[in-house]
Amino acid sequence: MPGCFIDHSTTVSQMLLFPDPRPLVERLGQTFFRQAPECPGVYLMRDAVDTVLYVGKAKNLRKRLGSYRVANPERMPRRHLRMLRAVQRIELQRCPDERSALARESELLRTLRPRFNRAGTWPAAPRCLAWRTTAEGLDLAVVQAVEVNWQSCRSLGYSAVGLRIALVRLLWCALHPERGLAGMPQGWFEGRYSQVARIPVCEKSSVAFHDASEMLSRLFTGRAVEFKEWISERTGKQIHPFEISVRQNDLETVEEFVAIRVKL
Repeated sequence: MPGCFIDHSTTVSQMLLFPDPRPLVERLGQTFFRQAPECPGVYLMRDAVDTVLYVGKAKNLRKRLGSYRVANPERMPRRHLRMLRAVQRIELQRCPDERSALARESELLRTLRPRFNRAGTWPAAPRCLAWRTTAEGLDLAVVQAVEVNWQSCRSLGYSAVGLRIALVRLLWCALHPERGLAGMPQGWFEGRYSQVARIPVCEKSSVAFHDASEMLSRLFTGRAVEFKEWISERTGKQIHPFEISVRQNDLETVEEFVAIRVKL
């Protein structure tokens, strides 16, 4: 269909060809990442004078820390690259469960207000993740008030922004599997789009767009397994290690959100 895809980026294609830099592995060593505990907890990234630069939480600390082993300058925002260059050590705090990790992260963010954290350091404005299916495609937006004909998840605060970034990547690859990450519009991989991110419909995938809307509804009623299975089925032919890694990280982000934020 003419006009189905717009402003395609070659950035991700280039990323698939070259190995990523690994500044934290060089500084902390492979052993640190291999021996990190496989349990819920929080991690504090500190600089040379022990100031906390960033606080994060994880369902599985080893898995989450593994996502920091690589730092491709074409894929990672500049502020994150600056942070990784400044990190000298990472402090780990174990928690008994995800809910405790979330509470501990919130406490640390409000108390320390780390320089590289944007969300959680101040009271968050109410935000909703909203979506709709139209003749043109699947729309996803972060809004303060939900309009008629949109479906939505309840008020999320700033976490709605990061959740939408993960969902747009997953849904793009599921709805346009032949294009993959390299076929996303310019800037979309990093989350740079207008207030409404529209994944355009194509004739051969029109039925899947209605399925996507239904899967989002199931996801936000706690049925994350069905959403994950649908994504995996639709993207099964995308086997490049980079695309697999991005998909796994995004699915983990979505699953953690559902487990902690939606079911509470």
